Amino acid sequence: MAEPGVETRTRSSVITARAAASFEPVGRSVATARAFVRDTLQGWGYSDVVDDAVVLTSELVTNAVIHAGTAADVLCLRTEQGVRVEVADRYPEREVPLQGSSEPVAALDRENGRGLLLCAALSSRWGVEYSSTRKRVWFQLDLPDRPVGTRHAGPALPDELLPVADERVRVAVLQVDSAGVVTSWNDDAALLFGYPAEQVVGKHLGDVTAWPQTPGTGTGLVEALRLSRWEGSYGIRGTDGRVVPVYASHLRVRDTHGEPSTVCLLVREYERAVLQTPARTPGGESSGERTVDPFEVFIGSPAPDDLDGLLQRTVERARDMLDGDAAFLLLATDDETELEVRATTGLPSARQRFARVPVEAGTSRYASARMPAVHEDLLAVPGAVPLLNGTGMRSVVTVPLKVEGRLTGSLGVAAEASGRYSNEEALRLQFAADRIALAVESARLGELERLRRGSLSFLVEASDLLAGTLDRDQTLALMAQMTVPTLATWCAVYTIADQASEPYLSYVLHEDEDRIDGLKELLSGIEPPDPVPAPGARVWNAPTEAAQRAALLMSRRQLDRAAPPVSSGIGTTLATAAVVGGETVVLPLVARNRVIGMLTLGKPSDDHFRQEILELAEDLSRRAALALDNARLYSERTAISQSLQRSLLPPGLPQIPGVEVDVIYRAAGEGNEVGGDFYDLFPIRDKAYGFAIGDVCGTGPEAAAVTGLARHALRLLAREGFGGPAVLERLNAAILDEGARSRFLTLLYGELWPQEDGSAVLKVVCAGHPLPLRLRQDGTVEPAAEPQPLLGVMEDLELYEETVTLEPGDVLLCVTDGVTERREGTRMLGDDGLADVLRTCTGLTAGAVAARVLRAVERFAAEPASDDMAILTMRVPEPMQ
Repeated sequence: MAEPGVETRTRSSVITARAAASFEPVGRSVATARAFVRDTLQGWGYSDVVDDAVVLTSELVTNAVIHAGTAADVLCLRTEQGVRVEVADRYPEREVPLQGSSEPVAALDRENGRGLLLCAALSSRWGVEYSSTRKRVWFQLDLPDRPVGTRHAGPALPDELLPVADERVRVAVLQVDSAGVVTSWNDDAALLFGYPAEQVVGKHLGDVTAWPQTPGTGTGLVEALRLSRWEGSYGIRGTDGRVVPVYASHLRVRDTHGEPSTVCLLVREYERAVLQTPARTPGGESSGERTVDPFEVFIGSPAPDDLDGLLQRTVERARDMLDGDAAFLLLATDDETELEVRATTGLPSARQRFARVPVEAGTSRYASARMPAVHEDLLAVPGAVPLLNGTGMRSVVTVPLKVEGRLTGSLGVAAEASGRYSNEEALRLQFAADRIALAVESARLGELERLRRGSLSFLVEASDLLAGTLDRDQTLALMAQMTVPTLATWCAVYTIADQASEPYLSYVLHEDEDRIDGLKELLSGIEPPDPVPAPGARVWNAPTEAAQRAALLMSRRQLDRAAPPVSSGIGTTLATAAVVGGETVVLPLVARNRVIGMLTLGKPSDDHFRQEILELAEDLSRRAALALDNARLYSERTAISQSLQRSLLPPGLPQIPGVEVDVIYRAAGEGNEVGGDFYDLFPIRDKAYGFAIGDVCGTGPEAAAVTGLARHALRLLAREGFGGPAVLERLNAAILDEGARSRFLTLLYGELWPQEDGSAVLKVVCAGHPLPLRLRQDGTVEPAAEPQPLLGVMEDLELYEETVTLEPGDVLLCVTDGVTERREGTRMLGDDGLADVLRTCTGLTAGAVAARVLRAVERFAAEPASDDMAILTMRVPEPMQ
């Protein structure tokens, strides 16, 4: 029965494709389900809704496999309107937390109960369906409306409103095969980017592409090349290492043989109007005259449908309107304390993009971005407009962008001549700013929403990856790989071992592998950043300054022919300088109130970070710091456990005349727990040796305490002259004296005397332990002792020892229960299975017998062993012929 108020069926639509998968009720299924949905939707070309679908699927599958503890079935259905995803579990009794219900919904900080709330917030439609055995939750994500195949004729515009382009417009035409390899590269491409065709053809397009990697704001290069059509902005790395911003239009075609490829048309970013597809004219518009929209008059029709395009069109129109040499537009941060450069024309945009300046730069009205301002000569007020420092601009007019009285940005136009602008131009520019402020704010909020959703998906996957390992080196690598190139061009991770240690450069990564060595050499030669615990990103200028000094010194040495040769070429040094020439920020890695390292992110020449990217990086650094500290604690615990485990085993085995001895010990698990299995072999007195193999109940410190007590007590009591039963009876009393800390112990203890006739006499006591097996020369196998009570349970034990004589060629095999209790499903190796293995060991040395038994145990089941194993073999060799 459906819950009231929740839609339980989707609108009628034709299903054009479907994909289904089932996931077991284990933690790793959540990540696998996310990957399944992401791959399915991207394969269908539905990248616009991938992030939302992944987030919702993650929550619903988590509810099923983690909280409900059942398997989850995921079904993806493609329709013409969008995609429908269904997640079913086998626990239908769970309640539905409805927003309109009087019942309290799940707390926001709880792990469960959020899936349906997210469905209500993110999906177009959603519903819940019940049956007697299962519950199905579905959600529908509709595709955004997009112009497809629209023909357009724009209105006649005055010359001053036409888009600006160079006198000779160059269109780079390149063709890329289905693997992303460039197969064609025209002359305009060579002139625009500096690469001749023979240098690029045969390489992957990604080798020369700087693809935007902001989460949630677009698809990747590989996905874009697979789409039938794609249009947007990215960059091409020129031969000088600088990125040339381009606007591109991709069309996927197939040749006469049916082989697909992609034709790419590229122009400079500021000439995007040459290729940009106009937006579809709204339907239903009258063919007669209509009211002229001031926004369209200023921006031009059609208006760009993306924020970057709208901002770029705005600065170009503002510059042309006031006949300026440059223009710029800055957007305010959420707290209205800073402005971030988002679009420029006539200025080195790469240098200034995403740079931040304060809203209030002084006490005068001209120092505040909240009011219009006219500067007739910037030389008279140096630094009045920091964005224009060093650009040669003399006069400037700036006006605020406001929505409902709130500052949302600032628009400015500058000229190289002084005295170009007055209050009249300020009024004209303010009028234009008022016309476009609402559209800019709406586009900005849309971009922030896409970024937020993409960031949520990014952090979900990052947390899952970081939680999947406790290896320190792998955690460092994951931290760097998640930030490059998604958040930054390069990354360095510094770690701090303890409060008295200096930061150590532990990992360096750059999106271009050829730059990693030079970057590592540069960072190793400068002082690391200070480990400041204050949250947030802070700018670090040391790498940029060091790279600039190195490049200058290298250039001077290159010019000075008398100078000695240097270790690396000038090309490498200049390339490294370009790598760290942009903004570099440091984020502290704080875990458990201690700075354990720093995450350093950098941009190439003159690039800056967006504030949203820094906030996302801060969220990632908090998760990464905790994962790194967990890995450190795990490593320390493992080292301690392994050291303690080694201390509970003998440092070596003595040489016993006339007897071969070999031991194999295998600890189960990941090495972070001290096991209870142990063995020992030691001299008691002249020509007498003691041996023991035992198993303490449980693992950890309590088991280790009993193991240490048993091993050292055995040696001490045996060397005091006590026989086997007396040794074990006193050890039993000592274990019981431990009280609540005691653990019961199974133990096989014996004493061995090599004989002059080549045999060996053993006296053994088997206290609750798997019985030792004797292999005779003729291949018969028999127990070498009788079972007796284990230790640590009863106070009064009456034990006895049994005498066994090993003749030449005989083998005595002693094991712990990790060998005999080896399982696969319902099968168990057992004592009989071990005896069968031992029968095949006739004529083998002690070491070969132990190795064959271990190999048989390992092959008995496909899964790794879940219990410790100790194998002790003793063999009396046959006399030499």
